Amino acid sequence: MVWSLVFYFIAASFASDSNLGTWKLSEAKSRFSATAVKNRTVVYEAEGNNVKVSFDAVDSQERPIHSEWTGKFDGTDYPVAGDPTATTRSYKKIDDHTIEFAEKRNGKITLRGRVVVATDGKNQTVTAIGTDANGKKIKFTAVYDKE
Repeated sequence: MVWSLVFYFIAASFASDSNLGTWKLSEAKSRFSATAVKNRTVVYEAEGNNVKVSFDAVDSQERPIHSEWTGKFDGTDYPVAGDPTATTRSYKKIDDHTIEFAEKRNGKITLRGRVVVATDGKNQTVTAIGTDANGKKIKFTAVYDKE
């Protein structure tokens, strides 16, 4: 009985997370620095009591990148796999529609930003600033539509 209640509350908390689902980049509504990575598809999914975030992206040379991160939205650094610019990433839930994130490479912050889901849940906007692998400043605003 206790385990079923725990499972129910975990499932309920993920069900109300507006980020969960598949998000497709709307390039027409987005703005990127020349060397910024473009995440074309982002998938947020519950995995046990964690969240798994998968990215299918292209770099500035249009080479494909696939990366994955699994952790909690608690501000803690968790390892990221497949990202050439980051070794860890953290997410922190601010409210029901907003999370902040930071990417680090070997302990140094390389990208910091915010993800905001519209109140109707149909799109999300990601804003970020940081530096690329060559130390050049990058900045972007990416708009995603929920599938």
